[in-house]
Amino acid sequence: MTTAFFSDERCFWHAGGNYAFTLPVAGLVQPTHGGLPENPETKRRLRNLIEVTGLTRHLAMRGAEAATTEDLLRVHPESYLSAFKAASDAGGGELGLRTPFGAGGYEIAALSAGLAKAALRAVLTREVRNAYSLSRPPGHHCTADFPNGFCLLNNIAVAIRAAQADGLVRRVAVVDWDVHHGNGTEAIFWDDPDVLTISLHQDRNYPLDTGGVEAAGGPNAPNSNLNLPLPPGTGHASYLYAMERVVLPALDRFRPDAIVVACGFDAAAVDPLGRMLCTAETFRALTKVVMQAADRLCDGRLLLVHEGGYSEVYVPFCGHAVLEELSGAPVSAPDPLAATLAKRQPDARFDTFVRGWIDEAATALGV
Repeated sequence: MTTAFFSDERCFWHAGGNYAFTLPVAGLVQPTHGGLPENPETKRRLRNLIEVTGLTRHLAMRGAEAATTEDLLRVHPESYLSAFKAASDAGGGELGLRTPFGAGGYEIAALSAGLAKAALRAVLTREVRNAYSLSRPPGHHCTADFPNGFCLLNNIAVAIRAAQADGLVRRVAVVDWDVHHGNGTEAIFWDDPDVLTISLHQDRNYPLDTGGVEAAGGPNAPNSNLNLPLPPGTGHASYLYAMERVVLPALDRFRPDAIVVACGFDAAAVDPLGRMLCTAETFRALTKVVMQAADRLCDGRLLLVHEGGYSEVYVPFCGHAVLEELSGAPVSAPDPLAATLAKRQPDARFDTFVRGWIDEAATALGV
């Protein structure tokens, strides 16, 4: 079976508002050329790169229909969807925090969720071995009724709830390695014992008030949520240690029917919104680890859904490395920053410190 790659050009047409980096343009804040860091170029350039290298010839290139209103209502209340649709039809606006959208923003966000939904279905029905959904706008910060951090609908939650409603899956584990805490996914599944949510993220990056190890799930779902905040400067070796020490034991204990990864590339060393030191090889290695876990626990049922990552130059190489690993294709896109970033990795003393940090968190998390 093959690896499927789900994308749609219309997702690149999602437009943000009048922002300069993460600040609204007002007073002394001048407009910038790029606007929000979440812009179409990182994702479009990833798709361009896999076309230029020929990796697309080894993937099942797919599109999808937008998520239906019924799909969205399983996650988001009607009041929110109605307000979003009305603002979208009126030309756009902003309903939450750092989540501007233009005319047609509702339909594009529903399409982004639809890509994730279709990708998960393809994996669960064994049409494909595994899949990658190039969803945009992203989703993991969006709670049921509050869009947040560039996220307008929670793509992964919509996909999981649709699959559960269709009887395709029951127990799902979500592994989020975006540099920011997956607060929206955590909130939506907080009291659901059938969905395990695990977030590896930079400590106190975004959101500032979520992501602590003490947040372990609701009264009906104890230990269904694991947060592993990592110190700024965490690099390749310690990310892999975090997977070994925390993520894999948690997955083994939960024994999911499928694994979904919230695949952000903003833990990369050159990302403007993170302070971590991951490389393209880090993301390749993380993918290998989670593939092996999926093979061992759930017959390889694995979906990666694109979240953050804001370096237009580097995200495509990180994504290409992930897709190489997912597909096993004999195609490569050598990392142009490999030598530079190898020299920037933490020294042994800092890695020892981070391992102690992870061990302490693992004890608190009970894994």
